[in-house]
Amino acid sequence: MTRELQYVQDENGEYTTALSEGWEVKKDALDSAWDDIHERVANAEMEVKAGLKSPIFYFMELKLMDLPVLSGYTGFWIFFVKMHMKPFVFKRLSDKKLQRYADTFEITLKELKEFGK
Repeated sequence: MTRELQYVQDENGEYTTALSEGWEVKKDALDSAWDDIHERVANAEMEVKAGLKSPIFYFMELKLMDLPVLSGYTGFWIFFVKMHMKPFVFKRLSDKKLQRYADTFEITLKELKEFGK
């Protein structure tokens, strides 16, 4: 049986350490985290399809990125990444800029431009 040192609350509600009993607690926590991620990705897809966000928002969520990470990979300032998530701004971006996003998301330019249509 696998055992890990974890923080737990004792009978007085104070935190202490104890050894776990197997993987079930850890598995449940990871399953819950993945459920949250899947929900965020599904919500991002709905926002793109509703015309509220650009595909950049969806792929950022899908690739488990946040604004600072996406900014770092693309080289665009966070302010500009936020602007690029607006559909009317996204439609005006050059293929050169969109290609930077596509490369970051490991998709084609066509996939990026056509997502949500």
